Amino acid sequence: MVPFPAGGTADLLARGTAQALSDAFGQPFVVENRAGASGNLAAGAVARAAPDGSSLLFASQAQAAFNRFMFKSLPYDPSRDLVPVVLVIKSPVALVAGVDAPVNSFQSMIDYAKANPGKLSIGQAGIGSMAHVAYELLQQKAGIKLNGVPYKGGAPMVTDLLGGHLPLASDLLSNFIQLAKEKRVRLLALATPQRLSDLPNVPTVQELIHAPFEAAAWFVIMARAGTPADTLQKISAVTNRYLKSARGQELIAKQAVEAGGGTPADAATFVKLELEKWEPVIKAANISLD
Repeated sequence: MVPFPAGGTADLLARGTAQALSDAFGQPFVVENRAGASGNLAAGAVARAAPDGSSLLFASQAQAAFNRFMFKSLPYDPSRDLVPVVLVIKSPVALVAGVDAPVNSFQSMIDYAKANPGKLSIGQAGIGSMAHVAYELLQQKAGIKLNGVPYKGGAPMVTDLLGGHLPLASDLLSNFIQLAKEKRVRLLALATPQRLSDLPNVPTVQELIHAPFEAAAWFVIMARAGTPADTLQKISAVTNRYLKSARGQELIAKQAVEAGGGTPADAATFVKLELEKWEPVIKAANISLD
């Protein structure tokens, strides 16, 4: 169950993983795209499924963690009804400027924002997205105030950025890396722990603000709580093999994302740490999707 439309990064990885599971288990794993309600429809369906491993959720941080803080009520409780199986990928957030923006570096952005509180606009492709929550954290840590401009998707935001109507954007690096290579946008900073080898000249937010700062959208396979541990281990093992395979590595490189992997226990620990990290940011920014 994929809580997103067909064709995006998550959908492509889900289909690759499903094929690997089909090959390993000798039975078809069918990908169903059930978008809507910030993924709650798909998550709710898996939360009500039989706990036998036959229904899996290709969840983002929204369904696995964030939505519980942004909705007054959910048709499921991720901590009660779902269990992490394996972390599949992480997609780092990038801070991007248009080529005609009044700022051309991270420091100039900070200086401008401090001198003009609330005057510098920053686009976000979806309220409550990782990119949105990331720049809320940046505001808190850097002591600045930006003017958040929500969009109903990445395409209209990119159009405004390229057209000079929007100076800044916070979004996944995968959505901007080609535009940056074509010098149609400027990558000001990445929310990664270290600089990326493919982009050695792009600094990290962490090194610029001299404080820990990491923000990446992530996708994790989840199953109905109560699914037998040996079933979870088998699904995790197959996914790990796929992520390390030539086919998996090719897709991961093409999408400019980072491979996950690990055991169900590793995935559970990762989700728990992300919950603890982002809950206070979401609450302080008063982000709501109701």
